[in-house]
Amino acid sequence: MNLHQIIVNSVNEAAANVFATMVGGELGPGIDSIANGPPEPSDGVVSFIGIAGPWVGTGSLACSANMACAVCTQMLMTETTSVNEDVLDAIAELTNMIIGGVKTDLESHIGSLGLSIPTVVFGRNFKTRTVGSTEWIVVEFPWNGELLTVKFSLAPNDKTAHTGQHFAHTCAIEV
Repeated sequence: MNLHQIIVNSVNEAAANVFATMVGGELGPGIDSIANGPPEPSDGVVSFIGIAGPWVGTGSLACSANMACAVCTQMLMTETTSVNEDVLDAIAELTNMIIGGVKTDLESHIGSLGLSIPTVVFGRNFKTRTVGSTEWIVVEFPWNGELLTVKFSLAPNDKTAHTGQHFAHTCAIEV
């Protein structure tokens, strides 16, 4: 099995498990694709986690503000109708659990990996990008009429041999 398929399978499994456990709902089947080039402008909530080790990259989760509020409502069992600190924290935790699950699966194939803490962005008409690889594995899941998008970008760390394990990514947000 190639790394692309391992990542897709891991994203599907991690997202389904986290949603069933933390949100109490089932995601629809994940549809995977490859995204290349500059990102399109976004609206909603995007969360990133850096990945470091013998391979480096970024895991990302994106959804609409409405979906982020619905996820928070389910996770915290309290009504949330607009994006606030609780919503951003819920999406950060969801990202941490999903990308963390993928990281754990990948370690048996590519070695020990570390994760950064999540960074969460909310807004309208913004672009995000990660310096480094421009190829993303994208898996989109339908949930209650919305889409949850999980992205994963990973490349061999050519600096590990010289400097040890470190985070070799930079996130930038364009408004």
